[in-house]
Amino acid sequence: MFAALLVGCVPKEVSKNAMVKMAVPQLIPKPQFMELSGQIAYVLSEELTVFDDGGFESETEMLSAFIDRPIRKVESPEEADIRFQRSRWSRTPEAYLLNIDSSGVQITAGSNHGAFNAVMTLVQWKKGDHLKHVAINDEPSFRHRGMLLDCCRHFMEPEFVKRYIDLLARYKMNVLHWHLTEDQGWRVEIDAYPKLTKVGAWRNEKDSSIHGGFYTKEEMRDIVAYATARHIKVIPEIELPGHSSAAIASYPWLSCTGEQIPVENEWGVFKDIYCAGNDSTIAFLETVLDEVLEIFPSDVIHIGGDEAPKTRWEQCEKCQRRIKKEGLHDEHELQSWMIGHFAEFLDSRGRKLIGWDEILEGGLPEGAMVQSWRGMEGGITAAEMEREVVMSPTSHAYFDYDVRSTDLEEVYSFDPIPESLSADQAKYIIGGECNMWTEHAPQDQVDSKVFPRILAMAEVLWTYPEERNYQEFEHRVDREYAALDELGVDYGAATVPFEFANAELGKVSIVDRVDGLKVSWRVFEEAWQEGREIIIPPGLHEYKVVGYKNGKVYGDTIELNLANHLALGAPTKVINGFSDWYTGGGDKAMTDGFSGSFDFRDRHWQAEQGVDMIYEIDLGESKSISSVQIPVYIYGNAWIFSPEYIDLWSSDNGLNWEKFARIDMPSMSGDVEQRIVVAVKDWDEFTTRYVKVEAKNPGPCPDWHDAAGQPSWVFMSEIVIN
Repeated sequence: MFAALLVGCVPKEVSKNAMVKMAVPQLIPKPQFMELSGQIAYVLSEELTVFDDGGFESETEMLSAFIDRPIRKVESPEEADIRFQRSRWSRTPEAYLLNIDSSGVQITAGSNHGAFNAVMTLVQWKKGDHLKHVAINDEPSFRHRGMLLDCCRHFMEPEFVKRYIDLLARYKMNVLHWHLTEDQGWRVEIDAYPKLTKVGAWRNEKDSSIHGGFYTKEEMRDIVAYATARHIKVIPEIELPGHSSAAIASYPWLSCTGEQIPVENEWGVFKDIYCAGNDSTIAFLETVLDEVLEIFPSDVIHIGGDEAPKTRWEQCEKCQRRIKKEGLHDEHELQSWMIGHFAEFLDSRGRKLIGWDEILEGGLPEGAMVQSWRGMEGGITAAEMEREVVMSPTSHAYFDYDVRSTDLEEVYSFDPIPESLSADQAKYIIGGECNMWTEHAPQDQVDSKVFPRILAMAEVLWTYPEERNYQEFEHRVDREYAALDELGVDYGAATVPFEFANAELGKVSIVDRVDGLKVSWRVFEEAWQEGREIIIPPGLHEYKVVGYKNGKVYGDTIELNLANHLALGAPTKVINGFSDWYTGGGDKAMTDGFSGSFDFRDRHWQAEQGVDMIYEIDLGESKSISSVQIPVYIYGNAWIFSPEYIDLWSSDNGLNWEKFARIDMPSMSGDVEQRIVVAVKDWDEFTTRYVKVEAKNPGPCPDWHDAAGQPSWVFMSEIVIN
């Protein structure tokens, strides 16, 4: 049966699930078809002999490097431990066949990339010198399987980047999306503009230290060559028109104002962006891209295009002249014009432009590809336009997010192809990426964010299982930890160690999600206690919970804000409450006993953009009340503002309302720092059954803000009534 498949891969008429025949598969990603027995089929010698009749010299060298033993080429297949054979037919360039029996190892592929994938499978399959009998017929489901590595927010050493290329190769990922320019650092050496690295590569931190670094052209070429040998495409990202503070700090004339600004040491979105009306700025970017193209042979170049406030353009004479000259309607179409210009520029040099889904706004330039991050909607729109799409939604693919937001199982559930697309439209979804943004993850913390979640992304994009058996996948991940230990990968937790329940009863039960855990908890800075039940006294309190396994801390310390109050578990009618992005748990979230932490993605915050938030709470019966506490999350750089005020209303019947208090909130003029403010109001005790809370949205981001004019967010958590 196996020999009959040599000219192709899994037949289209046979489903993947029907083809998979395996007892306990040991590979990540799982092959499309794998047949094995528990018998030891072959024992490798200390010096491997290799027969190659297909021109697979580089793959032979990679095999030697990855299994760390010498290889000797032989002239006869009968003498060889490992035999490479080139097939004349193969449905996809990355397809391969791997057969291990008593005669040795047979690798058959139609391309060098396919042979390399077989080598990576063999590297994982090999346990010591012993190889079990196996027949594998394999190919990827998606042709773009990538990881974004942000080396701007925190600089990553060249050897660290190479290490990640090896790790990507191990799990058959084939794209390194290298984020190289940002507000907080410019990392690319450009001969024509030396200040980009002399000035733009370094920032003054708030503790007076200096952080930075950059890659010389020689270092980048070396990294590209290293990746190419492992069949990984390096796609550079040169951000425009936004996220350009570091370049403007180097050459102020690139902006609309020409004013000197610093390399940013804050995270967020900033109003100073490249001036789209300035011909000199356009020429600058063309020169930069020309030098970038000399280094990176990738057929695709990423230009960002995300989070570009139009405030400066609205006030810039040059930008307004460009709008008029080009017959554009507004600043969004001006961005589309700018993206279109560089799409044509790259096309003239034989390259294709890709950008984040914001490049759809104002019109998508001809031939441009889209990377969808703000959910799947941008990717759906682009696919309907018959444009190629890379899916990397925040819901499944953002590995800077804590596992409380996106754990291993959530990543494994990722489906890059939305159900709403037809079969013809779905073919434009060419794959996906996991994104490792590094605002809060310097080099030594990247492993714990990326692993083990990248293992799920690798399997989703390679195997694309029709049915997801997470328990079986998790078992393979558990077996892979030993290999990660050998590779020196400082992996993090697969999920949060605990679930928390019963807060609406004035207590919290700690339920283990991981076997073999011990648990300790404490209130704020008091003594640690053991046990799996926390009794919550009246009011709002901060707890910390830590899990231990095998004598080591498992995962991060969990900060848990819990409340016990008169409205605990009370039915809540949400008039205006939350967007689909920040539900906080739904209609019961504001009285469920859980309050949000400093991680605003922890699923305990409710948020809405541009409108007031209004809740009606039924206390069940008339109760005497005298105070309210409402945690409010504020982070100006993320467009998250304090409400202008919060009004409190009472009613005996839920129909006729009387306002009884207003909570005045602090002004945020010039304030972008991240913090939690608890809105508090006390009054003389009175009796009511219903309480209504109205939080007034402060309106668009103010003039002083870098995103002036954009709708602001308001985040609130537990409404504590006593």
